[in-house]
Amino acid sequence: MKMTHLKKLLSCFLCLVLIAATALTATACNDIFKNLLPKEEESTSSTQETETPAPKKNFTFIVVDKDGKETSFSISTDKTTVGDALLAEGLIEGENGAYGLYVKKVNGITADYDTDKTYWAFYINGEYAMTGVDATEIVEGATYSFKVEK
Repeated sequence: MKMTHLKKLLSCFLCLVLIAATALTATACNDIFKNLLPKEEESTSSTQETETPAPKKNFTFIVVDKDGKETSFSISTDKTTVGDALLAEGLIEGENGAYGLYVKKVNGITADYDTDKTYWAFYINGEYAMTGVDATEIVEGATYSFKVEK
């Protein structure tokens, strides 16, 4: 009886050892097979991602200063919002606030309500914008502008 119990215990232990060895072998083989894949396939898939840039969007950007002088820019970008595109071009600067980006400087010209009671008003196709510049999606061929207002 003792011998049968010992044989069962030994066979259970042996089964556990075999299962562990099989699992370790399968894991190691999986890593080996991954390393056997041609490096071209890996690099091709990663270069395809980098070779396909987002399509460029074009729009016109107009700055109207406090004297009414207009300066026009043609913007071509892969950004998705007007704010991101203008920030990337270095055309606007501001502070992030509760309502998004508060633009204080456009094309090097400062308008700060706290200082001189002027601000930069954002327009889309000549209409006062209902969204902030950082939340406005770029529409191909649209005209966006900032005007100093009191």
